[in-house]
Amino acid sequence: WKDDIKIDQEAVAGYIGGEFAPNGGAHSGRDWGKFDIEKEVIGLCPTECMKMDGGKLKIDNRECTRCMHCINVMPRALHIGGDRGCSMLVGAKAPILDGAQMGSLLVPFVKVEEPYDEIKEVIEGIWDWWMEEGKNRERLGELIKRQGFQKLLEATNIKAVAQHVQEPRHNPYIFWKEEEVDGGWSRDINEFRKDHQR
Repeated sequence: WKDDIKIDQEAVAGYIGGEFAPNGGAHSGRDWGKFDIEKEVIGLCPTECMKMDGGKLKIDNRECTRCMHCINVMPRALHIGGDRGCSMLVGAKAPILDGAQMGSLLVPFVKVEEPYDEIKEVIEGIWDWWMEEGKNRERLGELIKRQGFQKLLEATNIKAVAQHVQEPRHNPYIFWKEEEVDGGWSRDINEFRKDHQR
């Protein structure tokens, strides 16, 4: 979903008061103690976008990464938004030597509505690239590994976004082209050293 998480404040109070079992009752069978929303939900939010304010749960949806931990713990109180679609991942594979590998996120969000033109456009771009560049019996994930994720972005006409990077400086898929850099690649070292003294 793309919009804000829906909050039922009465149900939140029900979880805090012990009326509803957290995690849909999945952790029943042992005495885990009283439900603590600060420790079990707010404190475990990866972006710290939640807080209790005057007995009400507040969520800064601009900071939310949609990890769904809070929704899993309090399914009666929190629901995904109404602006729904899908994310498209590509290149998942399970080679014998390397082991299972997750797909890479290509499209963070796309509407899923008939006639599905946005989805078809991405898939056809992938097919065209794979048919032109793929080797015999080569999977898409192997082609991405061989040629790079940036080539896939260029083939599908998708602009690079922050969600394409797993973590800073870990998988730098995006590289500058010479025409995108002021002055190009060739620089005068003496001019550079005027501004960057040793």
